[in-house]
Amino acid sequence: MKKKALSLILAGAMVLSMSACGGSKEAETTAAATEAATTAAAAEETSAEADTTEAAADGQTYNVGICQLVQHDALDAATKGFKDALVEELGDAVTFDEQNAQGDSNTCSTIINSFVSSGVDLILANATPALQAAQAGTNEIPILGTSVTEYGVALGIDGFDGTVGGNISGTSDLAPLDEQAAMLNELFPDAKNVGLLYCSAEANSQYQVDTVKAALEELGYTCQYYAFSDSNDLSTIATKAASESDVIYVPTDNTVAANTEIVNNICQPEGVPVIAGEEGICAGCGVATLSISYYDLGVGTGKMAAKILTGEADISEMPIEYAPQFTKKYNASIAEALGVTIPDDYVAIEE
Repeated sequence: MKKKALSLILAGAMVLSMSACGGSKEAETTAAATEAATTAAAAEETSAEADTTEAAADGQTYNVGICQLVQHDALDAATKGFKDALVEELGDAVTFDEQNAQGDSNTCSTIINSFVSSGVDLILANATPALQAAQAGTNEIPILGTSVTEYGVALGIDGFDGTVGGNISGTSDLAPLDEQAAMLNELFPDAKNVGLLYCSAEANSQYQVDTVKAALEELGYTCQYYAFSDSNDLSTIATKAASESDVIYVPTDNTVAANTEIVNNICQPEGVPVIAGEEGICAGCGVATLSISYYDLGVGTGKMAAKILTGEADISEMPIEYAPQFTKKYNASIAEALGVTIPDDYVAIEE
C-alpha cells in the first residue's frame, strides 16, 4: 500500500516539473493533480490501516474440547472429520483438547468437567454417553454431539421435534432402521429367529433394537433380545445369542464396535451371520450393513461448530443434522466364509 501511495506522489511531482514553463494555468492544473494524488494516497493508507484493524479483530483464537467415548473406527472417523472441517474453516485460530474416555461414562463426566473448568469455547461430545455428560456438565458452553442416534432418547426429551434448544445441537448417525430390517430380510429370507445383541447401558442401542424388532416382526421373524451390561459379559451373551439365533442384528453400539473380534470369534465358527448397524462393526464381525460415512458426519459437525464460534449461527436455533446418504456394504471375507450370496448393488468394505 505504501509503495503505491509513494508512486502516486512522485508521479504528481514529475508532472509539476515538466509543466513548470507552461504558464500559470498549466501550473494550477498540475498542482490540482498533485493534490488529488496525495489525497488518494492518504485514503489508501487509511483503508490499509482499517484493513489491518479488522484483521486484528478477526484474529481471535478458539479452544475446542473433544470428549470421545471410546476408540473405534466410526468414532475416530467422526472426530477426524470434525477437526479437518474446523481447521479448513478457521485455520490456526482453532486448537483442540482431545480426550478419550476409554468406554467409561464416568470418565466422560470427568473430561467434561475439566473442559468447563478450563473455559473451552465449544465442546464436541462424540457418542451418546459423552453427550449426556456434557448436558449435565454445562448449560452455557456450546455443545455439539456427533455419532448420536436419537437426541430425544439420549437427552430425555419427550416429543422431540428435531431441535434441542439451549446450548446443544449436533449430528445424528441414525440410519433408516426399517431399511436395515429389509436388508436382513433380503439376505436371509428363510431365517426364523433373529437375535438382537446390544449393550443395555446405551440408550440409543435400546432405541434401535426396539425399532428393528418391530420391523422384523412385521416381516414374520421371531426376535429375541440379548442385552449385555458391558464388555465383561459380552462374550457370554454373544455365545448364547449365537446358539439360539439364525441371524444376529447389532445396532450402532459402541461397546460392540470396540470389541468386534469377540463377536466374530463366536459367531463365525457357529455359522451365524451378523447384520450390523454401521460399517466399522460390519468390518469386524458382520456380513452386511446399511451405513453412513462417519467422517462426513464429523465434517458436517465441524461446519456447524465454525458457524457457532464465529457468531454466524445461534446454537439454540440449530436443528439436528442427519447424514445425507446411506450405502449398502458387505464384508467380503465373512460373507465368503459363511457362504452368503451378496446382491450386486452392495459395495465391498475395503480391508
